Amino acid sequence: MVRAKDNIFIERFWKTIKYEDIYLKSYENGIDLYTGIKEFITFYNQRRLHQSLEYQTPESLFLSKAA
Repeated sequence: MVRAKDNIFIERFWKTIKYEDIYLKSYENGIDLYTGIKEFITFYNQRRLHQSLEYQTPESLFLSKAA
């Protein structure tokens, strides 16, 4: 059964990417948009600190749990 809460994380991520990247940069074409989103996702996972993760990056938290 799908619940409304299941989609919260994806909705929040897309809000973040739109307001912190897409709306600010106004990409000229699909290739630039693809490249920009790819770079933002790398930044989001590897360098952006997340308050909900106790100011860690998703990547560092994942790697610490995987070890």
